[in-house]
Amino acid sequence: MSRTRSAAGSTGLHRRSLLAVTGAVALSAGAGYALRPGDVAAAAATGAGSEEAAPASPRQTPPAPPAPYTRGTTVAGTAAPRGGGPGYRRLADGPGWDRVVRGELAAARPGRAGRRTALAAFVQLTDLHLIDAQHPLRLEYLRPADVHAWRPQEALTVQGAVALVERINALRGAPVTGSPLDFAMTTGDNTDNNCRSELEWFLTVMSGGRITPNTGDPRHYEGVQNSGLKQYWQPDSAVRDADKRLGFPHLDGFLAAAVREVNSPGLDLPWYSTVGNHDSMPLGCYASHGDPRLTELAVGGRKLMEVPAAEARRLRQTIKKATDPRGVRYGDFLRAHARAARPVTPDEKRAPFTPAEYLRAHLDPAYRGPGPVGHGYSAANLDAGTQYYSFRVAGDVLGISLDTTDPGGHYTGSLGTAQLRWLGRTLRDNRDSHVIVFSHHTSTSMNNTHRDPARPGERRHDGEEVTALLGRYGNVVAWVNGHIHRNAITPHTGSGGSFWEISTASHVDFPQLARIVELVDNKDGTLSLLTTLVESAAPARTDFADLSQTGLAALYRELSLNAPGARTDLAGAARDRNTELVLRKR
Repeated sequence: MSRTRSAAGSTGLHRRSLLAVTGAVALSAGAGYALRPGDVAAAAATGAGSEEAAPASPRQTPPAPPAPYTRGTTVAGTAAPRGGGPGYRRLADGPGWDRVVRGELAAARPGRAGRRTALAAFVQLTDLHLIDAQHPLRLEYLRPADVHAWRPQEALTVQGAVALVERINALRGAPVTGSPLDFAMTTGDNTDNNCRSELEWFLTVMSGGRITPNTGDPRHYEGVQNSGLKQYWQPDSAVRDADKRLGFPHLDGFLAAAVREVNSPGLDLPWYSTVGNHDSMPLGCYASHGDPRLTELAVGGRKLMEVPAAEARRLRQTIKKATDPRGVRYGDFLRAHARAARPVTPDEKRAPFTPAEYLRAHLDPAYRGPGPVGHGYSAANLDAGTQYYSFRVAGDVLGISLDTTDPGGHYTGSLGTAQLRWLGRTLRDNRDSHVIVFSHHTSTSMNNTHRDPARPGERRHDGEEVTALLGRYGNVVAWVNGHIHRNAITPHTGSGGSFWEISTASHVDFPQLARIVELVDNKDGTLSLLTTLVESAAPARTDFADLSQTGLAALYRELSLNAPGARTDLAGAARDRNTELVLRKR
């Protein structure tokens, strides 16, 4: 039975309650370190869209207050830099971003806003990268070769993620239609280093509870930020480090505050999970079945914090070129520098988790929150050894979550033949439903050819093949993903239909965004996907004296703005942010 909602959001049964009870539909599938976003091929450039301009006003008038459903979104306002000069930049409340109508796939017809009915509305979170900043396997020492190898904000990822959850909970409805939000989907890289501490933090942030973002010595921080090394920001120290020379502040008590207990309310709507390369592999690039020394080193009592710049460059190139997908050379590298590593407190919570452990953690009742059980994953996934599934969003809308990580190693993605065939069957068997596909990798970052060691005879398929498959079915309306840490929206036209690829920026690099997507029927032979970006609930302005949970979340965003080498284009162009994406109804 098909069921739609009016623009006012009326419905016979609250969708959140329905999804929490029903969970995912039955499966039919046999059931890095990412260097920096710019190192992976970016999503293809799109043609310029047309922007709906407001009619000219005959006189200057104060701006109208934001509509109730746009409060807290980037339509109403954004956190923007104050001034454009060199040095450390402060944030303040800035203007909102306009909504751009894009008609590359279908013409936007007049009067559609008064006709449309809402079919689904959800929030996408992506690339949270919850970071155990003291983990012994982290690659901070590559900073001389790549300033993106370590970010000054990394100790505050938990506080920042909780503030994003708070923002989503405060939204009064979908920004355009006012409909209730049906669910949230995380599209991978929920953790940063495939370690158990980060997985526990992620699940608690999403489902609610208390988190102590600290491993090793429970009494204090042990890592690069109290090392005295000048290549890292030393917030509590008088050391004149490289970041302080750029204007970073001296903050007494920062590290003690960063590892203090944090409380998350958890999302108040059902949430689903998609896996990313950082969730599947140590450092986001080394195969989980790789060199066993990496596990030993992860839980051990030594942490390498500094290497000569020439050696940092060589290791970076090895990772980037994927010549060591199992991490054997990396294990040799760490062993060779064992005497230079500093003592830290060993901790078993830093051990990597297997794909099966990732599934079991999602199925743990302690992390159920508002549901569904498993957050998309099921016992069928455990039995089959898969991490992909489908779920019913509404009577006429289906969600599909893919696993685009490559078990053979490296940070780019691909699909195995078994999953590609399952995807085709699922699309074919649900021709009467609108389909929204979720994955971590984008179409242009799926070029990995490393074979799955568990299925050595199975071919891997790249983004072009996946795009072609989705384009054969007119019921596919969107492919929603992350990985590139940048907003980018790309139209695709295939042999059987057209769809929009919606890639969203991360929540670890500025501007730290999530995205609301509304699917509506315009009742004129077209559908629209309405995308609206949101920031965290933390205030734009920071107070260096405020080291509370909220104050640290605000500082997290400002530090990300100022991270050395931070890119200025991750928010994307206007056509990649708040949009209306029109396509033909099939």
